[in-house]
Amino acid sequence: MRWGPEPLDGGSARFSLWAPDLEELTLELKDGAAVPMRREEDGWFRVEAEAADGARYRFRLPNGLAVPDPASRAQDGGVHGWSVLSAADYEWKSDDWRGRPWCEAVIYELHPGVLGGFAGTAAKLPELAQLGVTAVELMPVAAFSGSRNWGYDGVLPYAPAESYGTPAELKALVDRAHELGLTVYLDVVYNHFGPDGNYLGAYASDFFHEDGHTPWGAAVSVKREPVARFFIDNALMWLNEYRFDGLRFDAVHAIADDEFLDAMAAELRAATEGREIHLILENEANDPDRLSGPFDAQWNDDFHNAAHVILTGETASYYEAFAEEPAQKLARTLSEGFAYQGEKIAPGRTRGAPSGHLPPTAFIDFLQNHDQVGNRALGERLTLLTRPERLRAATVLLLLSPSIPMLFMGDETGSRSPFLFFTDFHDELADAVREGRRREFERFPAFSDPEARERIPDPNDEETFKRSEPQPGPDANSWRSLYRDLLTLRRTEIVPRLEGAKALSAEAVGEAAVRGSWRLADGSLLDIIANLGGDGIGVSRPVGEPLFETGNVSEGAGCVVWLTPA
Repeated sequence: MRWGPEPLDGGSARFSLWAPDLEELTLELKDGAAVPMRREEDGWFRVEAEAADGARYRFRLPNGLAVPDPASRAQDGGVHGWSVLSAADYEWKSDDWRGRPWCEAVIYELHPGVLGGFAGTAAKLPELAQLGVTAVELMPVAAFSGSRNWGYDGVLPYAPAESYGTPAELKALVDRAHELGLTVYLDVVYNHFGPDGNYLGAYASDFFHEDGHTPWGAAVSVKREPVARFFIDNALMWLNEYRFDGLRFDAVHAIADDEFLDAMAAELRAATEGREIHLILENEANDPDRLSGPFDAQWNDDFHNAAHVILTGETASYYEAFAEEPAQKLARTLSEGFAYQGEKIAPGRTRGAPSGHLPPTAFIDFLQNHDQVGNRALGERLTLLTRPERLRAATVLLLLSPSIPMLFMGDETGSRSPFLFFTDFHDELADAVREGRRREFERFPAFSDPEARERIPDPNDEETFKRSEPQPGPDANSWRSLYRDLLTLRRTEIVPRLEGAKALSAEAVGEAAVRGSWRLADGSLLDIIANLGGDGIGVSRPVGEPLFETGNVSEGAGCVVWLTPA
């Protein structure tokens, strides 16, 4: 059995729903009859009915509740409205596109909503391609309650959010990216559903297992075949029907099922043979085993956390684990990937396992992303939290190190706009989200006082969403020039030598300074000294002209890079 509608010849379609809690179920067509569905094996209901492309439909439960198709390909009227039967195809212009090698990736994470939806995002792509970005990563686009959301409250994973645009407009965005030589990744959430609009529990309680818990509620029961197929088929849809070049799997530690992850990745690889498909993890567990198999890389929070402590001096909350010797921890990420490889990260809690055997390209490094900016109470960017020369030095380290670099929208223009947490919930849920958000920051010294927490923007206020659109900073041209120069050097000097590169060493050479060395694929030597602080350091420099230099590492913040031929 497959989830979702299947258009048939002659203006009809086959509808299916896994509803093991029910004995009967009815298909309702908005412009047609109510059609009883037949119950088949293993809790599946199925029926064929006359329904042309664009038909609106939903399911009626015996208790009178009307629910959308959880595998709806489009919605009319939001996540509580009618599902739309969509058989219309898209005429692709970039039919010969097969992707780009992973080593070429320079990722740009963006939120399609604040950039004007799918059409607005597509319009920005030429600018990114010209800058030197090679890949864009869309935050989740699955349908959610309301008209604005980060995307991690999605409840209909197969349906693009109506407020962003139509399925055809999303395909056009991907098509335009491919025309420009850009790969496109999509962030997908398979570990939980949002708090409004998820009806699965009303007819398929076995979709979840109450003995497994996540920060968002009961865990999904991926060991059950229909549940596993729901997510695997969704991933296949994005890769094959929408032609995304890869997926970023959100918080897989909350799925807590490595067998499912590996089986899903293997099936995705088999179904996309002949294409460059990249599979990316977010995994708080720092599990190197997943990166030795079918997954390409993982977001490396350790790099960010260590660099952030050095750049800002902040050590509260999740930065506590990086408060001591942050430069040593940053150096370890440069040479071995993870800073925590089995050590205690908090009382009674260890994190990670040895990762030094993995290539640098198994780690995606970043100075900012939606989490690290948006999960701040006021959404401040590093442009407001550290001095420009220190941020410039960190940017050079990020973009010229062998690991895969990721930018967050607005980085390239020195944006000072906040990126805030925003939703569009109403009534009691809106109150709960607003107050819950403010309680999250009680442990931060700056927000320990109730009056201070009142300054935290209301996620449901539309102005919170509007303020999150990245506006260029006053020194935007300088930042653009820096990014363009660095990405040109990465493309011409680093990437051709990157496949097979190995770390030789990395060390802290000051309280805020690191030095790293890598042997690249052609035998050349890459050396970087980065001083992210304000104090000078005494360190010997390699012989020869630097590939790039900003600031003066011996006197203060700066970064210098050498590339020495074999």
